[in-house]
Amino acid sequence: MIENKTVFITGGAGFIGSTLAGKLIKTNHIVIYDNLTRNSLKHRDFRNHPNLTLIQGDILDFDNLNSAIQGADVIVHCAAIAGIDTVIKSPTTTMRVNMIGSANLLEAAARLSKVDRVVCFSTSEVFGQQAFRSNETDKTVMGQVGEARWTYAVSKLAEEHLAIAYHQEKSLPTTVVRPFNVYGPGQVGEGAMRIFIERALRDQTIEIHGDGTQIRAWCYVDDMIEGTLRAMEESKAVGESFNIGNQRAVSTIYGLANTVVRVLDSKSPIVFTHREYTDVELRIPAVRKASEILGFEAKIDLDEGILRTAEYYREYLK
Repeated sequence: MIENKTVFITGGAGFIGSTLAGKLIKTNHIVIYDNLTRNSLKHRDFRNHPNLTLIQGDILDFDNLNSAIQGADVIVHCAAIAGIDTVIKSPTTTMRVNMIGSANLLEAAARLSKVDRVVCFSTSEVFGQQAFRSNETDKTVMGQVGEARWTYAVSKLAEEHLAIAYHQEKSLPTTVVRPFNVYGPGQVGEGAMRIFIERALRDQTIEIHGDGTQIRAWCYVDDMIEGTLRAMEESKAVGESFNIGNQRAVSTIYGLANTVVRVLDSKSPIVFTHREYTDVELRIPAVRKASEILGFEAKIDLDEGILRTAEYYREYLK
């Protein structure tokens, strides 16, 4: 258990970062470094907690980041440009933030006299358009050069390589986690699950991009946080990458929309729309490595996760 530590979280005002902060804040000093582009923290009941320090800053600003990180015992790097619409709109910003920003974070961490762990967030998109029970040693696949969709995956893969390189060359105790379609209370920005649930609660039309046959494994945020906490603590995790997801909570996008409507007893109609971008057809993780080394196993099934998430958004949408 992580206690009496200074935990530095880049992107800590975001969905996953703020959820992690909430799990640790009672027994640790949490420093959140974030430019507040996506702010889930403002809706959290611990936003004014005495153990929380919020520093508004950009990871592209090395001097500010280097100053803010001083005294950190554990570092979690969540800050990134994400979300397919955002990525396609600005692929240059995506790559600059995700690559240069990550390089800044790792360099600042390496300059500390001592740090217990640096956990970097990658993405399941490094596996390309089709990933069925993909494990950590499978080859990563990038799409066509110039296709904006893949700038996100390329930039996060570069971050992975850099994180492991800092461990190998400079003995920085880095660990990489690859989230697979995380959802839950506090999700901000883009995300099919959040959009489906919000619209279902209002009985509004749910739009599906494409034919709805895209397959995903959905991971509830509490399971993601449990995997991250284990990666922060387990000594055997250093220098390793881990898939964190729920390989049993699998559904097509069309099936997900129907499940949301059924579970929430919604009257939302479901329609199909065309979008002009490449999509991931299949994404299901193999989590054996996380199970064997971290002792991780996702526990929240899809119906329960939808109900928990909807409970949050019912309050949020008032």
